[in-house]
Amino acid sequence: MPVAQAPAGRPLDTAGTVSARTGANYPATFRPSPVAVDLGSGQLRIRLGGHEPLTTVMTDRSARRHPLVRRGRVVDGRGCATALSQLLRQHRVGVPARSLVVACRPLLATAADQELTRRVLDAVFAPARLLFIDTVRAAAIGAGAGAGTLLVADVGAQLTEVAVLRDSQVVAGRRANLGTGDLADGATVGVLADRLARLVRDLTHGPKAVPAAATALARGLVLVGDGATRPDLRERLAATTGAPVHRAAGPRTAALTGASLAAAAAARHPAAGD
Repeated sequence: MPVAQAPAGRPLDTAGTVSARTGANYPATFRPSPVAVDLGSGQLRIRLGGHEPLTTVMTDRSARRHPLVRRGRVVDGRGCATALSQLLRQHRVGVPARSLVVACRPLLATAADQELTRRVLDAVFAPARLLFIDTVRAAAIGAGAGAGTLLVADVGAQLTEVAVLRDSQVVAGRRANLGTGDLADGATVGVLADRLARLVRDLTHGPKAVPAAATALARGLVLVGDGATRPDLRERLAATTGAPVHRAAGPRTAALTGASLAAAAAARHPAAGD
């Protein structure tokens, strides 16, 4: 499968500020709880303010035949909006009007991909403000990976991303269309670990290597996502790269936690995300 490269990331990207539910009935100082959303290929997750995450799992046969999200990209916008709305109703959660929403996005997400995600989220939340954050950056923040230069790998159900972060900003990254979900379709842990190691080598020693990446690798690779829960993958990756591999705390929800923290910060300081 092709390995994609991502340029330097941005902070939070503004993507539309008009809300169908925005009106003059709210005072100017009214600030509803911010919302974080992570539309993964294996799970859809929502977090409102400091509440527990709401999760819907998409791994049954029907979801595999007709996916809502494939390789990190929304492929069924209407179905995705319906699933998110059902998740909110199932947990009897009401979303306040004029919410600020921060959504995770994969590295190298296209403008068309981002626009489709924006339409889905506008249909469900009608936000006053919608911001995007790179998933791998959100995961690093949510995992409390710390300041300085870091090498972070996010191994999801259908997508693997590796990025060099400096002070929580993406400097460079690589992406491959392979994840833990592919293990059920014939891929092996060895294949996944080797592909991930190839992404790391491309960042640290490839033709377009990032000088800071090798230094970051010496500190160890921070692993998040579903792949971080698999000791066999971590052991194989450590053996292949020759570097320590650190399992992040709460790896499956790290990206959602980071997006939630970013949403709270953007709500406190509105100009920071623009």
